[in-house]
Amino acid sequence: MKYLTFLVFLFTLSNLYSQDFELYEKESFVFENDTLNYRILKPLNYNPSQKYPVHLVLHGSGERGNDNSSQLTHGGVLFLKKQNREKYNSWVLFPQCSTNDRWANSTSDSWDAKFEDTITKPNKSLQLVIRLMDQFIEKKQVDKQRIYVSGLSMGGMGTFEILYRRPNMFAAATPICGNGSTAFASLYAKKVSIWVFHGSDDNVVSPKHSLNMVSAIIEAGGSPKLTLYENVGHNSWDYAFDDKNYFAKQSDLTIDLKEEVKEKSEELQRIIITLDEKEERWLELSMKLES
Repeated sequence: MKYLTFLVFLFTLSNLYSQDFELYEKESFVFENDTLNYRILKPLNYNPSQKYPVHLVLHGSGERGNDNSSQLTHGGVLFLKKQNREKYNSWVLFPQCSTNDRWANSTSDSWDAKFEDTITKPNKSLQLVIRLMDQFIEKKQVDKQRIYVSGLSMGGMGTFEILYRRPNMFAAATPICGNGSTAFASLYAKKVSIWVFHGSDDNVVSPKHSLNMVSAIIEAGGSPKLTLYENVGHNSWDYAFDDKNYFAKQSDLTIDLKEEVKEKSEELQRIIITLDEKEERWLELSMKLES
């Protein structure tokens, strides 16, 4: 009987989420012969005479496709919560990356991803997102001083990439368990408030990548915030989304870590070295298992 009650609860919860997701209107952005599917959530009690912030959310690799639904899997509920909509009322855009593409111009979506050290043409999906955003923020109902971007895993990589391709567009960014090119950090380090999240034992995308990005941003004169979660594996996004300050305004996101990192630079380097050693042990173990 308890099992049946639990199943009914899950079914009811699923239906509620499904109904809520209908608040995200289905849209498509077409440029020449290419199409980008995306979902858009209007501000609560939308008033066309007002200006609102815009929050762009880039999903992970598992949500790629063309159903224009999967991209809401992680984060879709977060932006629907009543307290968030009332306190941080904004436009919310969830684009969907096509199946055989990536947000970032990288060699993979995971542990060993490599990035270009020269600026090249963006991948098609991100190029469409950039064109969509270029147009969308020109709406009279958009506050161009409050444009934000978030992304998890592959989307975290896309977040770092869209920052250097549009460094003057965003007020704040929250890359989660991502990676990026340290070569371009100087293009946005002083312009964007950045809060980086990662799991310290992530075995899909190494936390070393986020540490390297934070170091590069600081070296370029930025003041990012970094949060590492213990024992969460790759899924650091649930914990990031659950942080009560996740929706903080740009001024709240900016934490001056410059002096702290200068004082603790040796500690940061030790963390990176420790992660390198763990990576080597994992490689050795995998080679033994294969043999």
